[in-house]
Amino acid sequence: MRVLVADDEVLLAETVARGLRRFAMAVDVVHDGAAALERIGVNRYDVAVLDRDMPGATGDEVCAQLLRDGAGTRVLLLTAAAGIRDRVEGLGLGADDYLTKPFAFAELAARVQALGRRSAPAVAPLLEVDGLTMDVPRHVVHRDGELLSLSPKEFAVLHVLMRAEGRVVSAEDLLEQAWDEHADPFTNTVRVTVMTLRRKLGEPQLLHTVPRVGYRLGA
Repeated sequence: MRVLVADDEVLLAETVARGLRRFAMAVDVVHDGAAALERIGVNRYDVAVLDRDMPGATGDEVCAQLLRDGAGTRVLLLTAAAGIRDRVEGLGLGADDYLTKPFAFAELAARVQALGRRSAPAVAPLLEVDGLTMDVPRHVVHRDGELLSLSPKEFAVLHVLMRAEGRVVSAEDLLEQAWDEHADPFTNTVRVTVMTLRRKLGEPQLLHTVPRVGYRLGA
């Protein structure tokens, strides 16, 4: 899942981003509405977490632009205004959810995950490929009943590959779906992550490299 967090409270935005990355999400962070508009013009996000009161352009304006773009991005508005009228107004703008400050991070993470499931084609919460099982909500992976210890990035890459259902996934697609905008496309970060993931998956090999094309998961 790729997420945009836009909030002019720098510490809050960075804290939220760090927390969401622990759930294997790729998170881009900006601190004003103009930067948010720039990002959504370049990248496709599953979920946007927007502060309503940002300089440059408000969260309401960014939300409206996302609706005009028709990209299917789900929007969670953040605000210090807790009144019913404020919440109704926020949802009336086309936002999918609304959360008042201060909030518990666990609640925000749960709401972002729920919105992410709504933005993507429906998939089973338990994915299975040739003895490999992934419990998506619990972030747990087993192979032939044995628990595997994966980093958040390895989990994210494996999730993309398992959802591909045997189709080849290019390195560019993995970079787009499992990394944020700070990933350098000219580095070997995808190759290294795939290499460590392949080792952790064990034998017989399930993760295959298709030369000059990408990667495929399956026996």
